[in-house]
Amino acid sequence: MTPQELTRRLSFPVWSPPDPNIQAMPAKAQNTSSTSDKPTQKTPTTTEDPNFINGIISKIPLPQWALIAIAAAAGLLILLCVICIMVKCCCRKKKTGKNKDRINLGSVNGTTTASLVQPDMDDLDDRVNSTERGSLQYALEYNFLKQELMVSVKEARDLMAMDNSGTSDPYAIVYLTSDIKKKFETKVHRKTLNPVFNESFIFPLPKESKANSTLVIRIYDFNRFSKHDVIGELRLPLEDMDMQHVIEEWQKLSAYSKMEQEHLGDICFSLRYVPSTSTLTVVILEAKNLKKMDSDGLSDPYVKVQLLLKKKHWKKKKTTVKKNTLSPYFNEAFNFEVKFEQIKDVDLVVSVWDHDKVTKNEEIGKLFLGCKATGNQLRHWSDMLANPRRPMAQWHGLQPVEEVNHALGVKSRFKLPKP
Repeated sequence: MTPQELTRRLSFPVWSPPDPNIQAMPAKAQNTSSTSDKPTQKTPTTTEDPNFINGIISKIPLPQWALIAIAAAAGLLILLCVICIMVKCCCRKKKTGKNKDRINLGSVNGTTTASLVQPDMDDLDDRVNSTERGSLQYALEYNFLKQELMVSVKEARDLMAMDNSGTSDPYAIVYLTSDIKKKFETKVHRKTLNPVFNESFIFPLPKESKANSTLVIRIYDFNRFSKHDVIGELRLPLEDMDMQHVIEEWQKLSAYSKMEQEHLGDICFSLRYVPSTSTLTVVILEAKNLKKMDSDGLSDPYVKVQLLLKKKHWKKKKTTVKKNTLSPYFNEAFNFEVKFEQIKDVDLVVSVWDHDKVTKNEEIGKLFLGCKATGNQLRHWSDMLANPRRPMAQWHGLQPVEEVNHALGVKSRFKLPKP
């Protein structure tokens, strides 16, 4: 068998030497001629070898799982940075909005701005004190033999108009702070700003009580179907006055002062509310420095605890009477069933009374706690709700009965249906 036949059978191409008469063609031309009979195909052009990244990864001396963990951690870190940047931007926007609102509120009149949130007492006092309320003529005469003070309310001029008609219906109330229970009242003068009263009143006033007494003459505007408005008042400390002769003069009325002139006493009690059992526990602990109610300079105090539901009398209990003391110790507990959905509508009223066998029991002072209360009373109530099942004890100063009743706006009593 010849070499040519063997090569043909094995399908190997037979190499033959190049023909010197044929010139070599460029590679590009050869490729073009070889593919001229076939349709041209577009091949993707890449700037780098697709195995380049894999080559770099293969050179890192770490296992594949470690590289994946590092990549995941880096991605999480980047995500946290993006979230922090977004939150910071949002907070800046909110602060900018609040600053704009604060600037807008500050540009409004002070009293109007305060009324949108909560009245500022200093702002209100400045506005009230700047108002002209009129003048009052009075006369004082002290009888040293009888130890009595005669107060004469003469007349008033240019009173502040309280009615829509441009007039008022003024009358005067006169009392001494040393005996606030004894008050005198003049007649009501209709539709006038210049009433002539010419009424006199006599107060027992021992010499030793003169230094601690202040005469109060308060002018009211009478309203038949609503609360009487205060036009103005005079407060005259008697220790600053020479009672050797009759005093008669004019003075301008000032704004009504809510400052308490008489100390009624203090009381300490604890509150505890258990939502799971709907139980409100009130423990009356003690009281001190109560006002003297009896002629012997002492009192027979007891405490009454009342619950008001939606401004109506609901439940009440009271302690035992402690004889002849101004600082009684009770330590008596009372339980009330109050459902959690009722707690926002409940007012707790704590009042101290002086027990009398012959005459009617007299109320020394009182206070109330609840969601509508203010100051220490609201703070005590909030502490109780914020600490369920824990007793919260606190001292409170007693307040005048009239002020507390007005703040409560108590309606007629009623009985709840039994569950």
